[in-house]
Amino acid sequence: MPLELISFPLCPYVQRSVITLLHKEVLFTLTHIDLAHKPDWFLQISPMGKVPCLRVDDDVVLFESQVINEYLDETTPPPLHPADPLERARHRSWIAFGGEALGDQFQMMVAQGEERFTAAHRQLFEKLERLEAAASDGPFFAGESFSLVDAAYAPLFMRMEILHSLRPLPRWESLGKLRRWAAHLLELPEVAASVQPGFPEQIRNYLSEKGSLLLRSA
Repeated sequence: MPLELISFPLCPYVQRSVITLLHKEVLFTLTHIDLAHKPDWFLQISPMGKVPCLRVDDDVVLFESQVINEYLDETTPPPLHPADPLERARHRSWIAFGGEALGDQFQMMVAQGEERFTAAHRQLFEKLERLEAAASDGPFFAGESFSLVDAAYAPLFMRMEILHSLRPLPRWESLGKLRRWAAHLLELPEVAASVQPGFPEQIRNYLSEKGSLLLRSA
């Protein structure tokens, strides 16, 4: 049976795993749920009540995007992690760092007031500037080869470009290395196919529902 990925269409963590599945050409199905009204069957298989979850078979369900992607990488060659243990650990560290950046980005997206927006904006860009210093000159995080780090950051970059189109973010424009990396990732077929058609408008509608300052200032 094909793997089943349990999803919410706008979740960047789900998107990390969709990108990895598509890149590795793994057969899978995608099941969307409403996180505001989680079905009982989902709560029974998701210990943390969060997406993504990967149903491997009738008895085994994996959760947390980084864990899911590690499993996919170990079971479907060729590997996307470096062979060197130290470099592999460094990649894992930056993937975890990207998860924290996604949290800051979300807080910035849903902020309704200037104070909350400014705090989230500051925290996000402090992280992005550190990432800028750590990334290679491209085209990917570590140079010529696509890795799990790239799968982890593509959702964040996709949202940054959408947000930048709604409200210009000068600090994003100043991060030339990240924007070149982002542009390269967003051109990849597996990244483009990792979201539903009309994704930018879906993000805009979500921000509107949340009363986001980003739209009020657009």
